[in-house]
Amino acid sequence: MEKKLNGKIAIVTGGGQGIGKAVAVKLAEAGATVVVADVNEKTASETANEIRSSGANAKAFVIDLSDVGAIKDMASKVTEEFGGIDILVNNAGVVQTKPFLEITEEEWDRIIDINQKGVFFCMQAVAEQMIRKVPDDVKSAGRSKTSYGKMVNLSSISGRRGRDVQPHYGASKAAVISLTQSAALAFAPYNINVNAIAPGVVHTPMWDLVEKERSRLMGGPPGTATKAFEDRIPLKRLGTPENMADAIVFLCSPDADYITGQTLNVDGGYEMD
Repeated sequence: MEKKLNGKIAIVTGGGQGIGKAVAVKLAEAGATVVVADVNEKTASETANEIRSSGANAKAFVIDLSDVGAIKDMASKVTEEFGGIDILVNNAGVVQTKPFLEITEEEWDRIIDINQKGVFFCMQAVAEQMIRKVPDDVKSAGRSKTSYGKMVNLSSISGRRGRDVQPHYGASKAAVISLTQSAALAFAPYNINVNAIAPGVVHTPMWDLVEKERSRLMGGPPGTATKAFEDRIPLKRLGTPENMADAIVFLCSPDADYITGQTLNVDGGYEMD
């Protein structure tokens, strides 16, 4: 892979497994130093070790993204250790499949705290660090031909339309699309690009949990939900973490310097809006 991200410092939340791990690995392959931020110390360390074993640079960072103080501390510590932050990938998220009428307040709050609140405060904390590196003349002009940071958030096709058995998850992912646009507007004067991707159904440990519960609710054996989605995907196959990572690395690269405020569906054509 071409080293388009040489010298860049990247934070990937939820980088211990699934899409986050694939993103961390591919960012490192593109030349970035990667901070693998995850609530699970074991998976974060395993991903960081795998990256280092390939000759790239990575660091594991254990964090609970429902804790705003911990988010601010992470941004400060990464900046202090590496001299700044160039890339943020807000990948961490949680999901629950449960009928609308059965969701409790506690379950609602858990989804929103990680998927929506965590994304907002990660962007806020990292942007504060990115803006410190922006020259005063750029700040005063409100424009530049040079990008001073890239942020990519993980929405979902569930954020594109309602979900009867994932209303809280769908709402949180719809919010990510709106937050991406708001941040793109807020940070445009500093030439910090903010975009998102909306993954479709992807083979990950998270999907395994969703598949099991969806198939049960559909009254079928394991695999029923996967088959139903595959039949509706124009490309007739599920995505892979690497498919998502390729799109994210592009949005983090200089090739995407003139793209901001966009949410790209990476779903085999499942959604086309």
